[in-house]
Amino acid sequence: MSTTYIAMIVAILAGIGLLVGIGALSLLSGALNFLFVKPKIEILKSTNSDAGFAFTFKWDQDAEPVKFDKIRLHLFNPFGSPTEVDITREFEGSDTDFARDIDLGDQFKKILSASPLDKATVEIEVTASREGVTHKSSMKGSTFVDKRMNATQTVEDVAAKFVTTKSKPLFEIPERSFISPPLPKTAKQLKMATNPMFAGEFAGAAGGGAAAAGPAVENFTVAKVWIEPGCIVCDACEAIFPEVFEVTDSTCIIRPGAPLNDGLKMQEAAEACPVEVIKFTKAS
Repeated sequence: MSTTYIAMIVAILAGIGLLVGIGALSLLSGALNFLFVKPKIEILKSTNSDAGFAFTFKWDQDAEPVKFDKIRLHLFNPFGSPTEVDITREFEGSDTDFARDIDLGDQFKKILSASPLDKATVEIEVTASREGVTHKSSMKGSTFVDKRMNATQTVEDVAAKFVTTKSKPLFEIPERSFISPPLPKTAKQLKMATNPMFAGEFAGAAGGGAAAAGPAVENFTVAKVWIEPGCIVCDACEAIFPEVFEVTDSTCIIRPGAPLNDGLKMQEAAEACPVEVIKFTKAS
């Protein structure tokens, strides 16, 4: 057998081995994901009397960035009574791990008193309505009742585990003053009437009588307003014109349907921006 044929056979075998190895790694990854990242429902002790159902729900928020807001309990009991009970309740949505204690009413009591429970099945579904994502967990009816009866932790007991604090890069402003310290890079200050540095520019609006009042400025309509990159979320624009500006955790956005008929107020908000990222054009 020539050297060329031997080399071809070796290359083919190596390729097959590589494919088998990749397949094995993929299966292993999927198995680990199923075991350790699978969404989990844990039953807690309810404080809502006999009709209460308390639970925690944990899932991989990076893989599924959704907000869960609905729970469904479904009893299948074809060999007993009642044969079926279906309960759905909505609750305050959450996009992180959470715990809830929900009053399910008299229908829930039918699930707890169903017979025979050892041949029945209870299915728990947690759903993110807007995204259409649902996770299910099912168990024997007797197991469900035992877990609920033997639970020792309440929602209040585990609530601290689910509290998350989102860091917001706030521009620090003294608590009792609207005068901000100069920014490290720009050395600019908020251009507001309460800042002595700009007091002269706002003298006409201070209500100090005829001597202090300047000529009336005609208002105008804005055609377009937008935010350029670089917002430091200092909240100055929202404080001046909250109908137009909304400051989020990381930037500022223009509210949908924002009024554009008060150009002077828009201009005041733009001039108060310490990094000058608010831009607008006047209507012709």
